[in-house]
Formats: sequence, structure tokens, C-alpha cells
Amino acid sequence: MKNRNWMLTPWFLIFGLVMLLMATFMSTYDPLLFYIELGISVLSVAVVIALSISFRGYIRAIVRSTADHIVGFNSQYLDKYKYPVVVSGDKGDIIWCNARFRKTICGGRSPEGDNINAYLPGYFIKDIADGEGVDVAIDGREFTVYAVSNEEGGAVCHFIDNTDYKKTSREYHANMPCVALISFDNAEDFFTDSDESYSNVAISVEANLQGWAIDYNALYKRLGNNRYMIVFRDADVEKMIAQKFPVLKNVRSISSNRHIATISVGLCRGCKLVKDSEMNARKALEMALGRGGDQVAIIRDGSYEFFGGTAAATEKVSKVRMRVIANAVSRAVSDSDKVFIMGHRFSDLDCVGAAIGMQCIMDKSFKRYCKIVINREATMAKQLIDYASERLDSDIFITPEEAMRGLTAKTLLIIVDTHLKTSLESPELYEKCKKIVVIDHHRKAVNYINNALVFCHEPSASSASEMCCEIISYLDDKPLGYIQADALLSGIMLDTKNFVLKTGVRTFEAAAYLRRKGANTLTVKEMFSGSIETYREKVDIVCRSHIFKGCAISTTEKTTSDVRLAAAQAADEMLTLTGVSASFVVFPDNEKVNISARSYGRINVQVIMEKLGGGGHQTMAAAQLYNTTMQEAGHKLIKAIESSLEDDVS
Repeated sequence: MKNRNWMLTPWFLIFGLVMLLMATFMSTYDPLLFYIELGISVLSVAVVIALSISFRGYIRAIVRSTADHIVGFNSQYLDKYKYPVVVSGDKGDIIWCNARFRKTICGGRSPEGDNINAYLPGYFIKDIADGEGVDVAIDGREFTVYAVSNEEGGAVCHFIDNTDYKKTSREYHANMPCVALISFDNAEDFFTDSDESYSNVAISVEANLQGWAIDYNALYKRLGNNRYMIVFRDADVEKMIAQKFPVLKNVRSISSNRHIATISVGLCRGCKLVKDSEMNARKALEMALGRGGDQVAIIRDGSYEFFGGTAAATEKVSKVRMRVIANAVSRAVSDSDKVFIMGHRFSDLDCVGAAIGMQCIMDKSFKRYCKIVINREATMAKQLIDYASERLDSDIFITPEEAMRGLTAKTLLIIVDTHLKTSLESPELYEKCKKIVVIDHHRKAVNYINNALVFCHEPSASSASEMCCEIISYLDDKPLGYIQADALLSGIMLDTKNFVLKTGVRTFEAAAYLRRKGANTLTVKEMFSGSIETYREKVDIVCRSHIFKGCAISTTEKTTSDVRLAAAQAADEMLTLTGVSASFVVFPDNEKVNISARSYGRINVQVIMEKLGGGGHQTMAAAQLYNTTMQEAGHKLIKAIESSLEDDVS
């Protein structure tokens, strides 16, 4: 918006002189009118002269203040600067500019009276004064603007034209090498069919990867062992992100004997050297595989971005890795004097069951003082805890505070059913322990525990209890009795929904192993029973649900002690409704809002919960929203579902 009033001063003076002549002419006709017009004319001229003097003083003050900030200031030299310079007043109006500003920025016209903000698109002069400079674009040219304020409230702005530099910088970053490491996730599945079947599928997968590289003129190399490497340009990666990496869908279209091929991609951006890019691509690929595969993990400056992840993780038939893990756990326990076992907050049957099984082996086989760290007031496995406490000779459960008091320098902490620092029963205990072992089956998240001596992570496993069964079977499992077997079986039954979800050969082998150890399915079934109040709350939540794009969504305002258990059971129950592929229950919890999510695998609820800051597994996940209302949480959930479904379609 222009501020041209002060530029009209000459016209006001001419207007005043004309009125004075008119008054002189009127003196011969009407003396009264003559004196009135004469007074108005003199007053107008006086006001205009006064305003002109005031404005000239205003300009002198601005220029004088500006000169104080520029050593050796001389307006003639400033006017000859080879880059645009402009001086603005306290209202933002331009009061002076050099010839370069007039020519480069204004196209030859005089900008005096314009507001300086019109030449700072997206910024205000008061916000950038005395700052580090801002980048603006004007008529196809790019400038970095530095503003220096003065005592009168105005500012002098220097426009540095660096269009060519920024163009070169963009070209440099666009051509930076981005190494992508690719793994054929489930090649082992096709080995079991026939050599010919595997060869055909492997050739098809490699053809898709080669076509992917050709489309972007990228360097392609086969590394062996179903591993590949492609080096892209950073600008091409931007195009892939916009397209949501269609190569994942193309590879999923390859199948043989009911097996679907999937790949995992670890891609690094932002590294100047190919060597650094390759090292970070390895980390990204490890993250993609840890999250179940069938996805692209992009790492840039230590942060991750994920695409895909719709297919279920493939079960690994070989148990060699578990035998190696068991040996590593044995060595870690042998070097410790105490062992604490801890799971996640609001522990469930899988968490507590796995802990009870491991505690028995640590105590009886390794003869180590071993306790399970748990908060009995905030758990969803109260029946299992009471069952074990009543039948065992000693109390194996302690509070986090008691564990902290008994901590030593050689204490080993075994973490089960979680690998996230933020979800531990006692983050303080984790921070104090120097020796950590992690056993978890949830898909890998970014803030995982990265300082563990042993990190046993198997996203294809049905539960942490299944993993602990395999580890225990490779250790001295003679002390394992029916109590521990019941506890481990309850954990498997919980996470598999009574052997419906994520069940593989190893799942049933673990169940058979526990059955031989004395597990009783009827006893385990009783651990899933709840109170009549919990049942009423569950039914109420289910009745309040509504269907949105194949997802059952329900909310409850109740804040009872067992609302968390009722919400989890209601989410499971809603999956039995016709046309429902996923279920979500939103409920309050003190100063936050919780969301419990379940699915049968057709919709990846982990991806949806990650959009809300949560996480979990493909079929079971959750999120916690702080500083939000129930209504806002519901809106955010719907947006996350829509966004996730759109990504799946694309």
C-alpha cells in the first residue's frame, strides 16, 4: 500500500496560491468573502509549509540515524553501491533508495512512498530487522535481505542478489548421491516351492529393480544374497516420494503358490560422500526390516521417513538366530550378579507371561537373584500376577522403587515386549542400568533402545512369549513348571487372538512345547475373564461405535480404573462386526487421550498410530495424545485413517 500524501506537497502549495488569487479577485465583489478566502488560503499554505518542514526533519532524522550505523556514510557513495539499498521510515514507508534498487527491483520507477513490506514477500520489516537475513524472490531474481534498524524506528535494507549462487546450490543438492540398499524380504518362502519357482520370482524382482534404476538413469548393482544397491540423484528421490514409491506395489504383484514377493529399501539422503550415504543406507535398511519389511525407510540427518509397510512380516523358519541369541543371553547373565526383568507400562499377559518364564530360568538355572519389575496398580494382567503369586514359593514381583534401591553396577536388565525407551515401566531404572537385553516382537520404531548388549527383535514372531519360549528351550529349561508354562501360553493366546492372528509354524511349536511343560488351556482361559463392570463397559463401547471406511470407531468418556482393559476388549470385539477391518477406541486417561487400535492385518494400524505419535504392531497398536480434547482426538484419528488409506491406494 502506497503512502504518497507527503509527495503531494507541491500541489497543495499551487492550490493555496490559486485560492489566494481568487480571494484577491473577490475583493472587488464581496469584502466578507474576500477575507474568508484569504484566511483559508493563508492557513492552508501555512499548514502545508509546516508539514513539509516536519517531514524534511523526519527524513533528516532517519538518514542521520542510518548514517550512524554506517561507518563513513555518504549518500553519494551509498547511491553508487553495486547492490540495491533502500531506507524506510518508522511506518515502513520508503523515503530513499539508491539507483540500483530503483533499476533492479522497481524496473526504473521511483518507489518513494511504497511500503517496504511489499518488497519482502512473506515477511515484515519489523520481524527481520537486525536479524541474520531472509531470502526473498522478486521478478524471477533471488535476494538475501539484511535489515539494520535505526533509532528513529526506520531501517536500511540491503538486497544481495545471489540468484546464481542459489541456483548452483540447488543443482548441487539435487545431484547429491543417494544410496538405496534393497533386500528381497521373503526369498526363503520361494525356496520351499521349487528351484524353478524361486528362479522365476527372483528374475522378476530383479527386473523390477533394474527398471526402477533405468527410469531414473541410476547406477544399479547386484550385491548377492538377495541384496541390491541403486545410487539415485536426490532430485529423483523427491519424485519417488511424491509417487509413494510404486516399486513396492510392482514387486508385490509378483507371486507364486500363494506367496507374495516383498522388498525392503533403506535409502539415505543428505550425505556428501557416497561412503557415508552407503553406511546410513544400511541403518535405514535395518530399520525397514525391523518394522516388518515391505517398505522404504529414508534416513536424513538422523530422522526417518517411512513408506509402505502394508504386507505382513514373513515368518522366519530357521531357529539358528534364536540359538545364537540364547548363547548371548547366557553369557550376559553369567557376568551379572542380579537380574531384573521389566516390560512396558500397563503390562498385559504377553509382557508378564514372558517375564515370568524368563525369571524362572534366571533364578533356578543360573542361580541369580531375579525379580520382575512391575506396577501392580497399573496392569492389565492382574489375574496372571495373582495366579503366579499364589502358587510360587516366593514373591517374584517388586516395584520400580524397590528395584532402584537394589541396583548394582553388575545388574542385568532384561526388557521384554517393548523396545521403546518411552514406554518402559520404569525409564529411570533403564537409565541407571549399564547392561541391557531386549526381547521384543513389535515393529521397530525410531526411538528404540540402541545400547543393548543383546537386541533380540523379531517382528515376524507372534508374541514376546513365543520368543522367550524358544530362548528358554536352548537354555537349561528343567526348572520350567506348569505355572510358567501357563503364563507363557497366556501371552501367546493374547497376542494371537486365540491362535487366529500371526500364527506360524513356530507359534504352534511353542504352544506344543508349553503343553509338554504342563500348560493347561482351561486355566489359561480363566486368565482372560473380567468383572461384570468391565463387561458392561465393553458392551457400552461397542454399542457406541460407528463405521468409517471399514473402520469401527468408538469413544467413551468414562475414567474408571478398568477402562483401559474394557477399551482393549471392545476393540477386539468390534473386529467381529461385518465389514470391519480395523477398530479404534478413544478414551481419556488423566491429562491425555488414549487410542487403542486393532485389526486383522488388512489395515496396518501401526502406520495409523504412528501418524498420531504412537506405534505398536500391524494388528495391535496404540497412541497417546497430550494437550487435546476427546473431540480433537477423534478428528485427528479420522484424518490419520484417511491419510493411511490414501497411501495404500497410491
